[in-house]
Amino acid sequence: MKKINFLDTIISPSITEKATSLSEYNKIVFKVDKQANKKSIKKSIEKIFKVNVIKVNTIYMKGKTKFVRGRKTKKPSYKKAIVTLKKGQNIDLATGI
Repeated sequence: MKKINFLDTIISPSITEKATSLSEYNKIVFKVDKQANKKSIKKSIEKIFKVNVIKVNTIYMKGKTKFVRGRKTKKPSYKKAIVTLKKGQNIDLATGI
């Protein structure tokens, strides 16, 4: 397994309706590298955004098969992390880093 840089573990934030509703509970959803574990995700979030992370939950989202213009295609698989922050802290994803 190759060593992952802390800037490479987080790919992008997930901005969906469900992810936005989780922000009420100090939870933020990120798309992360498939090889990243909970400890590396926690360290990366704390270094990049300078916040305290309480808990990290990870989900592996398997790619789905779709039919596009009569052909069978497969959407790529990815890993998702739900990060719980300390009460009173937040990350403003609209402004960027």
